[in-house]
Amino acid sequence: MQAARARTLKELAERLGVSVTTVSRALAGHEQIARRTRERVAQAARDMGYVPNIAGRQLVSGRSNFVGFIIPLRGPNFMDSYLGEFVTGLSEGLVSHGIDLIIATVQSGQSELDVLRHLVESGRADGVVIPRIAAQDERVEYLCHHDFPFVAHGRVENPELTYSWLDADGQSAFEEAFDLLYALGHRHFGIVSISEEMTFRNLRERGFKLAMERRNDPELRLDIVRAPRFDRGEMVSAIGRLLDAPNRPTAIMGLFDEIALTIMDEAKRREISIPRDMSVLGFDNIAASAYAPPGLTTFEVETRSMAREIAHILVRRIEGEPAGQGNTLIRPTLVARASHGPVPLNGH
Repeated sequence: MQAARARTLKELAERLGVSVTTVSRALAGHEQIARRTRERVAQAARDMGYVPNIAGRQLVSGRSNFVGFIIPLRGPNFMDSYLGEFVTGLSEGLVSHGIDLIIATVQSGQSELDVLRHLVESGRADGVVIPRIAAQDERVEYLCHHDFPFVAHGRVENPELTYSWLDADGQSAFEEAFDLLYALGHRHFGIVSISEEMTFRNLRERGFKLAMERRNDPELRLDIVRAPRFDRGEMVSAIGRLLDAPNRPTAIMGLFDEIALTIMDEAKRREISIPRDMSVLGFDNIAASAYAPPGLTTFEVETRSMAREIAHILVRRIEGEPAGQGNTLIRPTLVARASHGPVPLNGH
C-alpha cells in the first residue's frame, strides 16, 4: 500500500518523527546529519511523493540554482555544431549538481553585454558561462568588476584580469599542423581565418607563424585571407581568392572545421582534388568532418567534455572557490584522415 502523500516539509517530518530542521538538512545532503538518517529521509520522501518547494529553498539558500548561457541569434541556423556540443555538455555537467541551465538569447539589435547585465543583476542566475572570448572582451571585464561567478571557454589577452577559464591549446595545434605539412614537402600555405579580433584566432595564426619562423626556410610562404565569421558569402569569396590565385597554396588551414569543410566544397566545385592537388586541415573535429569526402584531417578538442568540466568549475566558483583556481589548457589531438598528403608533384 502506497504511503499517503506528504505535501510539506512539516508533514514529512511529522511522519518520520524527526524535526523539520533534520529533514531539511538531510534532503540538502548536509554531512552533519548521519548518513543512515539522510538515506531514511530520502527514501521516505520518495515513498510519500514529497517534492521540495523550490521557491522556499531559494529563499533559504539565496541561490536560484540556475546558470546562465547567452546565445546571440544570427539567422535561422544560430545553433552551430560547436554551440550544440557545448550546450549539451554544459547541461550534462550542471544536472549532476542539481543545477539547471538558462539560455538567454540576444536578439538582432540587442547588445550581448546588456543581456548579460540583466541576467546577472536580476538574480536569475548564480553564475554564467561565456564562450568565444574576444581578445578584449567586455563581458569578462564586466563580470570581473562585479565579482560574479563565471567561467570562460577561452582567454582574453589582458594578463591583469583574474578569472576562471578552460581552453584548448590552438596555438600548439597549429604549430603541429605546420610541422606535419612541412614534413610532407609543402612550402606554400594558406590560412582561411575570421575578421573578428578573437583570442583563439590570434593564437592559432600565431602558432602557425611561429612554426614557420623556426624553420628559417626562405622558400616558405603564407597567404592569409579573412572574412566575417557569420557571413557565408564573404567567407566563400575569401576562399575563392586563395583557390583561384595563379599560384595557390598547396596546403590550406581552416581556422575551424566549418571553414575547412567550406574550403573542401569550393575546391570540389573547381575540380581541385583533395589531397592530390591540395591538402586541407581543420580544427574541432565536428561530426561532419568524418563524413565529408575524403574525410577531414583535424584536431579533436572534445567540446562536449570540456563543457562538462566547465560546469564543474563554475559550481566550485559558486560555492566560493577563488577565481583563477585550476585554469586548464587542453592539448588537442590530431585526427589524421584523408584530406592531407604529400605536396603535389608540380608544386601547385
